[in-house]
Amino acid sequence: MHISIADDIKKKFHAACAIRGLKMSQVVVEMIEQWLDTKEVSPNSTSTQKR
Repeated sequence: MHISIADDIKKKFHAACAIRGLKMSQVVVEMIEQWLDTKEVSPNSTSTQKR
């Protein structure tokens, strides 16, 4: 997956992860899982919700 985010946000995120000894990808996966849990999306769902 490739995403585009503002450079200043990326730098802050990278620093926050580094301070905690985490990889950015680990945190992103956790955030995606949490988001999916709140949206009650099943892995087999074929419908998509756009914002």
